[in-house]
Amino acid sequence: MSQLDPRVTAARPDLASDELRGRVEAERFVTPVDHQVIIPALPIRKAPDAGAAMDDQLLAGEIFAVLETRDGWAWGQSRADGYVGWVECSGLTDTIRPVDHVISVLRTYAFPEPSIKAPPNHLLSLNAGFTAGRREGRFVEAIGLGWVVEAHCLPVGEAASDFVAVAEAFLGAPYLWGGKESLGLDCSGLVQMSLQAAGQAMPRDADQQEAALKAIWEDVTGTAERRRGDVVFWPGHVGIMTDSEHLLHANASSMDVTLEPFAEAEVRIREAENPVRAIYRPR
Repeated sequence: MSQLDPRVTAARPDLASDELRGRVEAERFVTPVDHQVIIPALPIRKAPDAGAAMDDQLLAGEIFAVLETRDGWAWGQSRADGYVGWVECSGLTDTIRPVDHVISVLRTYAFPEPSIKAPPNHLLSLNAGFTAGRREGRFVEAIGLGWVVEAHCLPVGEAASDFVAVAEAFLGAPYLWGGKESLGLDCSGLVQMSLQAAGQAMPRDADQQEAALKAIWEDVTGTAERRRGDVVFWPGHVGIMTDSEHLLHANASSMDVTLEPFAEAEVRIREAENPVRAIYRPR
């Protein structure tokens, strides 16, 4: 059988998704049961332990296909980007509501009632999704989450016009391995969330994103000129050019989303034996 990427393959020696029958070997196959995220952000971890490493996050409204539950943990796969791992069951519900709106600003509060004076229920990040209910004044009900300012969300299908401007809004956000929310994210999380807000679905990790953009964008690796919107890949790292000279990226060097001269970043990363591998430009 062909080698499948374990990050996005819901299979273990003892258990696998029925969707993979005939493609992987496992002791038993089960049909995944979709659950929906009901909290602002839910970590996908390597093991059923709150202290285990976080590989990815699920945002409110996203779907997680569950294959197994054990001691308050669920093992399965994100329907958004395919990542496999363990999540806490307390962040999920088996009642699926169709998402028809998404948060379109960096972050916004969900209140228990349509009032800015009410103590908020949640802080929702860009691309979190919800089912819209009642409208009252400047608020719309995010069913199951609270009330959000309607100007801070968009109907599903509408998108930002400039993914770079979306990325720039994250400037100063803290670096968090595996994160993709406004309170903390990593290099590929920044790229994934920015492009998603602009209507372009993107895989989770930098190498996956490199392969995806290679198929649909122009390869400008060999050209000397950089432009706004160029996405630059190093082994294990990715950043976005905001103009011909500056790179925006979430990085563990500064431990935040920072904007710096591309030449300086390129030298520093190259000295760590990581030369630029590819640069892709929107067509």
